[in-house]
Amino acid sequence: MAPSKPYTPKGAYTPKGVRQISEVANGLLDPVLAKRAGISTLLLGSWDEIAGEAFADCTRPEKIAWPRRVSEMTGESRHQPGVLTIACDGARALFLAHTEGELVQRINGFFGFPAIDRVRIVQKPVTPVNRTRRPPRPLTGQPARHLEALTAEIEDEGLKAALTRLGTAVLGQKR
Repeated sequence: MAPSKPYTPKGAYTPKGVRQISEVANGLLDPVLAKRAGISTLLLGSWDEIAGEAFADCTRPEKIAWPRRVSEMTGESRHQPGVLTIACDGARALFLAHTEGELVQRINGFFGFPAIDRVRIVQKPVTPVNRTRRPPRPLTGQPARHLEALTAEIEDEGLKAALTRLGTAVLGQKR
């Protein structure tokens, strides 16, 4: 079956060959996520809204396990509601467990059909660890003069400072 094209209103101008980067990325990632984890980029992108303010920062959907049941009469397989595995930071998992019913309803409302019948919570760190980086060493010699020449004509001080920081980091890297 050929992939379906995104809906565009009749008469809308869509230049040939022009696609949004998100369409390309989703087209590449969705098959991999569906095969390995049973989820889509649409679910991952909407997770903050589904989880709500209380759990958006401390949870992340990991995978959906879809059990299959084979009908004895017809021999065809049917999908049953799956189990969503959610990673949750430490002690917040207990509070998430208490709201499991509401979360299942929100997820099923997102899908538009009863896709999930229960949630499995796994305690693990979700928030990225903030690593403090040392500022790059100031440039000296030819690289410093070259960077100064590149940013000399920039009038906006904020932009000039940002580009100088960027240039210092790039030109100061050891190769």
